[in-house]
Amino acid sequence: MNTNTTENHFLSRGRKGIDIKEKLIVGTTQVAVALIIAILFIILGIIVYQGRDKFSWEFISSFPTDGMTKGGIFPALIGTFILVIVMSIAAVPFGTITAIYLTEYAKENSKIATAVRFSIRTLAVVPSIIFGLFGLGFFIQFVGSGADTVFNGGQLRWGQPNLLWASLTMSLLTLPVIIVSVEEALKTIPRELREASLALGATKWQTIKKVVFPGSISGIMTGTILAVSRGAGEVAPILFTGAAYYLATLPGSLSDQFMNLGYHIYIMSTQSSDVEKTMPIQFATTLVLLLLTLSLNLVAVVIRSRIRRKAK
Repeated sequence: MNTNTTENHFLSRGRKGIDIKEKLIVGTTQVAVALIIAILFIILGIIVYQGRDKFSWEFISSFPTDGMTKGGIFPALIGTFILVIVMSIAAVPFGTITAIYLTEYAKENSKIATAVRFSIRTLAVVPSIIFGLFGLGFFIQFVGSGADTVFNGGQLRWGQPNLLWASLTMSLLTLPVIIVSVEEALKTIPRELREASLALGATKWQTIKKVVFPGSISGIMTGTILAVSRGAGEVAPILFTGAAYYLATLPGSLSDQFMNLGYHIYIMSTQSSDVEKTMPIQFATTLVLLLLTLSLNLVAVVIRSRIRRKAK
């Protein structure tokens, strides 16, 4: 009896110790989550409070005036929108094709696939400013200047910062995120479904097109749009490749420079003739950029939910 009592006592103490540790871990996790949410709402609250007076339809739809101390951000909004569209056209198909190759066609011991994955991991940790310098050296000074020499008789058109080179530079920045997200989405499809399709006589491409791709399309769309929304707020890659301080007109072609919301915020906060006077413009522009990014994320959620309903 004494032995059983002693064992029960030790077991009881051990369980109490485990319960205390579990409660401590759960409590710490909850505090961390609450802290993150609080910081997020504090940041959003400051931006909304500081920019609420300036934020209006006139602010969104008008051009800057009086040395950009008044007026709106319409050119920057349009420039950012076009940048995102061209960047998506360049990055999403190429990233999706690469992910399909790595997941469906490359062998596990393939040296090419190993080299591609190493390159993706390396690109993912490269600072964004390096992409901007690469875009300046490769796209503008090499490709653009070469195109002007061959096709334009040396007349300067493509060998200068413009919308196309900025978009391609930004697509390189988002490419690793797109490849990884699409690859993970493709891996969610069970191997048995692929084998069943092949056993029924379907080719490799037919299996990918009819089985793998439809089953993973929601994850693919979510990952790619999130990657694109991240690229929409980057500034460093476009500093040297196309963003302009101020333009009185909208870009008419891909060879024109453009204004950008992120770069506009940077200019307002560092290069404005009166930084204090432009504070409401800075916060209102930040609010517009956040709403644009949020809209892209909402598009991803809507597309994913609709595709899942059709799949059911």
